[in-house]
Amino acid sequence: MKVLSAGIAIAIAVASFAVRAEGGGDRVYNRTMQENQHAMEQYAINNGKDAPEIVHYKYGLDLDVVKMVNRTPATNYCGLVRSRMTYEDSNGKLNTIEYQVLGSNCPHGS
Repeated sequence: MKVLSAGIAIAIAVASFAVRAEGGGDRVYNRTMQENQHAMEQYAINNGKDAPEIVHYKYGLDLDVVKMVNRTPATNYCGLVRSRMTYEDSNGKLNTIEYQVLGSNCPHGS
């Protein structure tokens, strides 16, 4: 059952990336975040855990990451974008952290 739930979460993440690569935009990106949150809630249910709350990263936040469960894929955009990582801590609790990353489609200096 754990393999099935992990497979579903991965499939949703991959599908979300494909949709975002085609259309871009805030609407598609927000849908990706909603799909990610839903997948993580399903993962929690399937593994008998509480659904993770989303915590916004602040510099110096102490993270207790034992097992990474999911991470939203990089965007095909140049600039800062929101990303999420869900992980299990040393107590087995699911946590989701939201942070900003630089999109992967920025031109390199000449």
